[in-house]
Amino acid sequence: MTTDDTLAFAESPVQLLNILEWAHIHPGARTVVILPPHDPISRGQLRRMAQLARDEGHRVLWQEARGGALKPSRALAALAGPLRRARLLLIGDPFSRYLQLLLSMARRCDVVVVDDGTATMEFTAQLARGERLVRWHRAAPSGARAALFAPVARRAVRRLTPATGVGVEVFTAMPVDPPEGVAVTANTLAWTRDRFGPPRVAAGADLVGTSLVETGVLHEDRYLAAVAGLAERHAVARYYAHRKESAEKLRRVEREAGLEIVRPDLPLELVARRGPVGAKILSFPSTVVHTLPLVLSDTGTEIVVCDLSPGWFTDRVTERASGFLSAVTSTARGAHGLSFLPAPQG
Repeated sequence: MTTDDTLAFAESPVQLLNILEWAHIHPGARTVVILPPHDPISRGQLRRMAQLARDEGHRVLWQEARGGALKPSRALAALAGPLRRARLLLIGDPFSRYLQLLLSMARRCDVVVVDDGTATMEFTAQLARGERLVRWHRAAPSGARAALFAPVARRAVRRLTPATGVGVEVFTAMPVDPPEGVAVTANTLAWTRDRFGPPRVAAGADLVGTSLVETGVLHEDRYLAAVAGLAERHAVARYYAHRKESAEKLRRVEREAGLEIVRPDLPLELVARRGPVGAKILSFPSTVVHTLPLVLSDTGTEIVVCDLSPGWFTDRVTERASGFLSAVTSTARGAHGLSFLPAPQG
């Protein structure tokens, strides 16, 4: 397909990474539309990922679609023509209301959903059950605004459901159980391995941070106590911050756990592949317990998944959310044979 045939949308650095991974096994120039969020860390990573996409020969459009009364409507107007012409859409976040709106505007065409992390697992499960798409850590939307948007959400789900003459594919590194008719292609992170590394492996351990405190899933004090305990027991030196972690929490990690804070300028998969990387990488349930074993398969680095204690969860956490996090851990152990650490007490 040509540049005009395929239209890819990225709202996060990880989505853009996996668009490049998909393009690696489907050669040809593509048009990639970046719909950046507000936070500066994500925007900075997206700008660096955009340059990597241009280096691969893709056409990259930076489209501001958030903030103020006019930006969303102007972005929709600018994208209306490309949406009508596209024969294939690549999207990274089916839960995004903006992406759902774009899907509802597009012509009937094939759709590929690329990884936006572990949310892909929940997306395929909800699609198989015919449910409205709701992020695993949030309650179903309600109120007048949700009611107004409901027809758009239903149209988006229909566009993501296979129909005669229209294909739906999930391109993923996650273990998924899609509905009948949805094709699944394994994302092996081949582009990342081909373009970067292998990295130098340093002594000691690294710890991957999580934004589960910021999303209201974990109590901050209990999470920090667990991080300090892991750092002491496993000689952790560096803490790789998630792009959504707050500056104040990271200052506490540095102060209370004595760790060097690393703010990655690219998705962690690329940072790890460029190196240096620790001989052991510890992570709580996260996308990286599925992706780093692929990225670092030729390095000898040990990936260890750390369990979460129920006592760390806030009152907002539902049984569905805790079950989802448990599934992230168990599937990573099964798929990649990862070492496992029970929840540290703290």
